Amino acid sequence: MNRAELVNYLDSLLAVNTIHDYCPNGLQIEGRDEIHKIVTGVTACQALIDAAIEAEADAIIVHHGFFWKNENPVLTGMKKKRIGALLTHDINLLAYHLPLDAHMTLGNNIQLAHRLGWPVEGRLSEQGDASLIFYGEYAEPQTVHAFSSQIEQVLQRKPLHIAGSSAKISRIAWCTGGAQSYMTHVIGKNIDAFISGEISEYTTHMARETGIHYFAAGHHATERYGVQALGAHLAEAFGIKHQFIDIPNPV
Repeated sequence: MNRAELVNYLDSLLAVNTIHDYCPNGLQIEGRDEIHKIVTGVTACQALIDAAIEAEADAIIVHHGFFWKNENPVLTGMKKKRIGALLTHDINLLAYHLPLDAHMTLGNNIQLAHRLGWPVEGRLSEQGDASLIFYGEYAEPQTVHAFSSQIEQVLQRKPLHIAGSSAKISRIAWCTGGAQSYMTHVIGKNIDAFISGEISEYTTHMARETGIHYFAAGHHATERYGVQALGAHLAEAFGIKHQFIDIPNPV
C-alpha cells in the first residue's frame, strides 16, 4: 500500500479535521513510500521504535506520538534518538490521539468497553470534551467488588478505587487515558462510577464529595486496544501485515 493512500484513508476514517487536539494527527515522520507491514503500539517510545525496526516494519501507528503543544521543539536527547532511528531506517510514524479515543467502532473508549463487557449507550455529549466521554447502564446493577474485579481480570492490573456512596453500580461513564479532570462533566448526570486511566490528588475529593465511585485503571492499560483494532482493521481491509507490540507501562 502506498503511504499517501494509507495516510489519507486513516485521516478520513478517524475524522482528524473535526477534532481539536494538542498534537498533529496523521503522518508525523515520513518514511518509505510503500508500506507492507505495520507495527502498532501505544506510545512512540524508543523501545517500540527499536522493536519495530527489529520487526522490519514500514510504518508505526501509535496513540501517543510527538510534537505536543507547548513541547520544546528542539531535537536533542531522547527526541533526537527516537526521530533519528526512524529516519535512519526510513520508517513512517503515524499518530492518532483524540480521534482514536473518539471513534465509535475502533476507538479506545469503545474497544475498552467491549473488552470489559460494559454497556454502551453513547457519548455524554456531541460537543467539547464531554464528547470523549462514553456512558452506559447495566440491566442488572453490579456490586462494587464485582465491577472492580472485572477490570483487574481483563487489564491485568488492580484499579485504584476511590469509593463513592452507592452500594451497587448501575450507570457508568468513562474516558480512557488521563481524563480524570473530565469527571466534572458527569456530576449531576446520575452516574454511579467514572473510570479513566489516571488519578490526581483532587480526584479523591471529587469522588468523596459527589458520591461517584472513581476507578483509575491505568493510562497505558486503558489505551492498548484502539491501536490494536485499527491495525487489525487495516490488515483485513488492505492485506497489510500487522503486529501489535506492547511496551508495558505501570502508569
